[in-house]
Amino acid sequence: MILRKLILIGLLIAAKAEAQSPVFAVADSLYAIGDYTKAINAYARSDSERAHLQMARSYTALGRLDKAMKEYRYVLRTDSTAQIAGFELGKLLLKTKAYDEGLQLFSKLIAINATNPEYHYYLAETYAGLDQPASSLNSYKRAIENDSLHLRSLFQLGKYFVAKREKETALSYIDQGLSVYPDDVSLINLKALAYFNNDEYPKALPLFERLVELGEAKEYILSKLAYCYFKNWEFQKAKSVYRQVLLLNDKNADAYYNLGLVYLKEQQTDSAHIHIRRSIEVQTPVLAGEYEALARIERVRDNPKKALEYYQMAHKEAPEVSLLFYNVCTLSDQVDDDPKKVLPLYEEYLGRYGHEKGYAVQMAKKRIAQLREEIHFSAD
Repeated sequence: MILRKLILIGLLIAAKAEAQSPVFAVADSLYAIGDYTKAINAYARSDSERAHLQMARSYTALGRLDKAMKEYRYVLRTDSTAQIAGFELGKLLLKTKAYDEGLQLFSKLIAINATNPEYHYYLAETYAGLDQPASSLNSYKRAIENDSLHLRSLFQLGKYFVAKREKETALSYIDQGLSVYPDDVSLINLKALAYFNNDEYPKALPLFERLVELGEAKEYILSKLAYCYFKNWEFQKAKSVYRQVLLLNDKNADAYYNLGLVYLKEQQTDSAHIHIRRSIEVQTPVLAGEYEALARIERVRDNPKKALEYYQMAHKEAPEVSLLFYNVCTLSDQVDDDPKKVLPLYEEYLGRYGHEKGYAVQMAKKRIAQLREEIHFSAD
């Protein structure tokens, strides 16, 4: 026991002496002020493990990652259990997408020190780079087992389950982080999205408002905030925020389109028409939704001929949507008194979409029978 203490004391004295040596005094001073090339030259006068570690850090600071990794590997050949060198090398391997080597290294670090949450986190990131989501999730979970407030792991788990639309699981991780970091904008954003993606707009709304309060008035956040106001029947606020979105990006077709829908809800058909037309002008097709919205506006205006034109345009953009063509049929029926011209449209509708079940198909069949009867009696 006494011998072991003497050896340890000797090592500490040697390390302190090394740190105080003229070589390290000069090199450390150069490193501290960011003069990395001169620092490397100074460290190179020593062949110690610490010198190579500092050279690796200097090369990293210069962006010469290949040289840095060479120095880290030298340290690890000297001492395979050197955690600092291994950890810093592992992060460089992840940065340079050398995932296979990184996987081996972080696994080895965990074998040395399994309670370090950072090792598990970076192993998870490595698995993510290798497109192994199950292993990645498991490692993120191991990180928070060792540190229940490991924010980056909580974020990644929350992000994964938000994307999977598993709201409750996502919220369990997000709320765990927010309990200690209540103003973390990344976690607040995830929580808002968890509710937004689940159509729980009243719950998402105050979270998006909080993000704006915290300085996150970005285009996509404002867009979602405006939509929450719209779905919450707060039309004035929705219009105000959509205008903010358009100040940030006057080519945002969704903002014009949704602003048009707000005006349509308020029966302001002229403003609705202007904004939805603008959404068409600033985007590249497909435009079926926009044309269909314009058709609905014209119906509110009691202008069936114009509505028919827009439904025809919408159907041309999205011929797979049967309801669009059904509206073409019904509006043609409304504006054209000749059953011989209208009947072929309904027959075409049944020929293309008759396999579908629903109200429209049944009504089309009924109308075909009526039109045939009208044609028959008109012939007599």
